[in-house]
Amino acid sequence: MDTDKQTRRQRTVWQKAAARYDRAMAPLERGLLAGSREWIAERAHGRILEVAIGTGRSLEFYPSDVELTGVDLSPAMLRRARHRATELGLKPAFKVADVEHLPYDDGSFDTVVCALGLCSIPRPDAAVREMARVLKPGGTLLLLDHIGSSWPPVWAAQWLIERVTILTSGEHLTRRQLPVVRAAALDVVETERLKAGTIERIRAVKASHGH
Repeated sequence: MDTDKQTRRQRTVWQKAAARYDRAMAPLERGLLAGSREWIAERAHGRILEVAIGTGRSLEFYPSDVELTGVDLSPAMLRRARHRATELGLKPAFKVADVEHLPYDDGSFDTVVCALGLCSIPRPDAAVREMARVLKPGGTLLLLDHIGSSWPPVWAAQWLIERVTILTSGEHLTRRQLPVVRAAALDVVETERLKAGTIERIRAVKASHGH
């Protein structure tokens, strides 16, 4: 796997966080993220790749007829995702992989999902280009992330906090993914900001051949 210092650091961060991740996320899922995983699952179809799948918190929401593959940088996070899948009676394929260098051919998936991943991926532009590459023409990219608030006092607080979180865990609080998606030549067909603009959902489509 082609990794660099930043990527190796992120793997270490998530390896250490895996044991406490679900416990830490539970209140956020009920509050800031309420309904967001359902939003993703309603729009996902066909052969799905979820990148930065973490502990598999979206697994229970996907339709039963999809073919799901999940990748993550952290083996410890994937172990928890496998356990969750077994408890749910699901059999997705899991693979340790770096989203900036996905081990799949061009046009392999109908849907690519990234939920709460781009905020800490070292190069989100490279990650989104890879997601676009492995999408089939006409395929769907679904993103969910926390971003810089549309309310200036909240944004200012986020900016101050990320002076620490970027250094300690590679976590960005004011990044926004929409410009990155547009730069990857994907057609944004649906976008929504929630919770004082701090949560954004994006649905984008890869142009079909000849479009």
